[in-house]
Amino acid sequence: MEGGQQQDNMGMGSMMREVQELAEKFKDEEEEAYISPYAQLEKAQVLQEARIFHDPTAVRENPRKCCTVIAQLLHLQNTGQYMTSTEATEVFFGVTKLFMSDDASLRRMVYLFIKDVAETCDPDDVIIVTSCLTKDMTCDVDLYRGNALRVLVRIVDAAMLGAIERYVKQAVVDSSGQVASAALVSASHLFVSSPECAAVVRRWISEVQEATSSPNEMVQFHAMQLLYQIKSHDRLGISKLVSQFSTRNTLRSPLALCLLVRYTAKLLKDEYAEGRISGSIQDGSEVAKQGYQFLEASLRHKSELVVYEAARAICSLEGLEPQDLSPAISVLQLFLSSPKPATRYAAMKTLAAIANTHPRVVAKCNEDLEALIADSNRSIATLAITTLLKTGSENSIDRLLKQISSFLTEIADEFKITVVHSLQKLCLTYPAKHRVLVGFLSNFLREEGGFDFKKSIVNSIVSLIRTVPETTESSLLHLCEFIEDCEFTQLSTQILHLLGELGPKTTAPARYIRFIYNRVILENSAVRAAAVTALSKFAAQCPSLRASVMVLLKRSLMDEDDETRDRAALSVAILEDAMAKNPYVPPPEDAEAEDIPPDTPAADDTAAYILLESMPMSFEKLERSMKAYMNTPMSMSSADELTFEVLPIVEDTPEDIAAATSTDAVDPINGIMEPSKPKEIVDPAAAVYAIPELASLGRAFRSARPVPLTEAETEYVVSCIKHIFQNHVVLQFSVQNTVDDQRLENVTVLIDDSHSDIFTASGEIPCTSIKYGESQNCFTVLERNADVDLVPSQFTCELRFSVTPVDPATGEEEGEPYEDEYPMEDLEISPSDFMAKVTVPDFKKTWETIGNANEVLEKFALQFKKMEDALAAVIDFLGMQPCDGTGSVKPNAGGKPHMLHMSGVFVSGQQVLARAQIVMQGDSGSVVLKIAVRSDDANVSRMVADCIR
Repeated sequence: MEGGQQQDNMGMGSMMREVQELAEKFKDEEEEAYISPYAQLEKAQVLQEARIFHDPTAVRENPRKCCTVIAQLLHLQNTGQYMTSTEATEVFFGVTKLFMSDDASLRRMVYLFIKDVAETCDPDDVIIVTSCLTKDMTCDVDLYRGNALRVLVRIVDAAMLGAIERYVKQAVVDSSGQVASAALVSASHLFVSSPECAAVVRRWISEVQEATSSPNEMVQFHAMQLLYQIKSHDRLGISKLVSQFSTRNTLRSPLALCLLVRYTAKLLKDEYAEGRISGSIQDGSEVAKQGYQFLEASLRHKSELVVYEAARAICSLEGLEPQDLSPAISVLQLFLSSPKPATRYAAMKTLAAIANTHPRVVAKCNEDLEALIADSNRSIATLAITTLLKTGSENSIDRLLKQISSFLTEIADEFKITVVHSLQKLCLTYPAKHRVLVGFLSNFLREEGGFDFKKSIVNSIVSLIRTVPETTESSLLHLCEFIEDCEFTQLSTQILHLLGELGPKTTAPARYIRFIYNRVILENSAVRAAAVTALSKFAAQCPSLRASVMVLLKRSLMDEDDETRDRAALSVAILEDAMAKNPYVPPPEDAEAEDIPPDTPAADDTAAYILLESMPMSFEKLERSMKAYMNTPMSMSSADELTFEVLPIVEDTPEDIAAATSTDAVDPINGIMEPSKPKEIVDPAAAVYAIPELASLGRAFRSARPVPLTEAETEYVVSCIKHIFQNHVVLQFSVQNTVDDQRLENVTVLIDDSHSDIFTASGEIPCTSIKYGESQNCFTVLERNADVDLVPSQFTCELRFSVTPVDPATGEEEGEPYEDEYPMEDLEISPSDFMAKVTVPDFKKTWETIGNANEVLEKFALQFKKMEDALAAVIDFLGMQPCDGTGSVKPNAGGKPHMLHMSGVFVSGQQVLARAQIVMQGDSGSVVLKIAVRSDDANVSRMVADCIR
């Protein structure tokens, strides 16, 4: 009994030792790090090993070794260890000797090496392998033929292409799909390599057309791609291509059909852009109807790929009626229940995008979308929720928020941010639900989350305060509670700044002071400084709170932080002076509510002026204005005092204008786009300041955008920039010479001013010489008669110059110069050219400040079929900057009147504001415009109102 037990113990011990040894073995294997065979390569050693290429015996007997050396060479080349020209040539010659081997793997490595190194080698050396590649291209092995073609097109130019053209054309229609595809792809590369090669490839159109009938699906795909490439600049040819293949039904390749669907969609978009489609697509041109029928038929194709591509194409078309979208939406709805995550995601992404413009059409998919909220793929679930928030009704918001509440706790911050932006848009759609939605967002401020997530919620709440004023007080209280436990300094300072701006204007401003002062006691120096500034604004805006706030501010006079201490000292000094000049007298306790005067500062209150009034321009504009001032001739030597009034007017940048007029700054998948970093702004008038003869004109008021006066394809390309001065207009003509055998000299532009009472041509500054390919400037000065009101003026322009024939190769003169002239399009100078696009921080306040003494009211009937087109035209007519986000029509406006606010500064220095109401007149294709213009000069107001035409 004891012996048996001892044996069992021994067996158990040996088993444990074996298990332990096995574990140690696996542990050692796991600890061994993977080492790349290319990690310790040295170029000199690899080049030494490459000498094996010159040994015919080694090449025949050990092709694998040659493959390894080529792989090492390619690794060196692609990791920045480039060979010198001599080394590359020597290795290249060695590689060409490998063509004697019949090993298929080695041959493919040779092809790969030639493609990779051909661009760095001497072109004369590369030509040597052309004969070898041509030989492979005409052999019987399909693998060699196809790869040789791909390599050959990378090293030939247009002259060499003519020698192998016959072989490539034969390969395009070859019975082998591998060879035909290689030839078509090679032709596509040749087409974009140079215009000369493109001209040769265009001659192969009949062979490419024949390749579209190939039984090989990949050949059909590549043939369709090349055929479109060849005809891409021929609109009629594209129309025939789409019509031919959409009716013949000869394409069997799903990929080729996807291409055809895309080409059809682009054709329909072009038809819409050119005005051939209005309303329903069924009422458009024959091409549009035929194209839409093909897209609709593709929705019933057996390939899921083609079906989705057709549905996506239909949904991407602009201006479609809901009945035109229904077939595509039905197909996408079926895809939502697909077992494939990729299919569900694709359908979901397309529905999310179309929900921005047609939420009611997508609303029929709501049941399927709700089912996807629990999808294991979080990208799909996020898209489902954001789409439901766009398509759901006001009654379904509470139910949706319950589903989202549990969902948000399970997903990453990047998906949470997308949902937050969708909730923000939902609040804009249903303002009556603002309390529920803002409360929901604020709850997640107190949950776990990173900086970007919390920042997105704060930004959304702030944006809602700006657009839905009813949310102001409840939102400010939610933000106050958030900063009580906020770990992010940037968000705390942002909220404190907002409280200082909006808190004093609420019905009970005192309730926010406790939250702000807590930050002075508990937070870091940056937050304390922001809190001191916020308290100062409360005291400046509300005289009744000044005594209480002064007590709190004086406690910060001994703060350890310099910034906080200095802000407190400045605010205390300003407020004490204001309180001494305008002491606050509290109303009697028994006074009626209507007898209590408003709690606002006096008109001459210094604290309100210093602490509340903002700068006339942003710091970014101040920097640009200072640079423009310094670049102005003789400005730095002037003895005049430098004030804001003296600084040049700085217009909003094109990026600012685009942001003000964009239709939607929200990406349907990734949320709100982050603002791009400001680009360096170049003063467009710098070219004028560089001309000594024009220094006496002083500083330019503004410079208009370049206006083309010729087509881009003509022999002389001319554009004009209008530089506006107080009493002059300098026309800067940029002239490009595109004729290689000519040099232009003494170039000027003749302006016919005989029909204008406003402008008189008073001088010209010619361009001395313009060589081929160069662009140079010449200038014409127009003097403005300030006693005549500005009206749109047309001027006939003619380019005059002396032509000197030259040798295109050397640039040497080849003949006698002769005078020539070139007519150009007319140039228009309108009153909007004299208006600088300058926004105002508070349009309502500025509108009331200017008053209606010089107001001009007008009513116009405009011929536009769409609200967006009318809005863009009015902005263009006036040349002013849209304010308050009114430069775009709100989505789902439903034909409601649109209010447009614009601001600008006229050349004479007057600030101009305009309010316009744009109303669509049913289906008559007309727009009623009511506009009010205010400025300090009645003549300027009238001139601006008369810009509408």
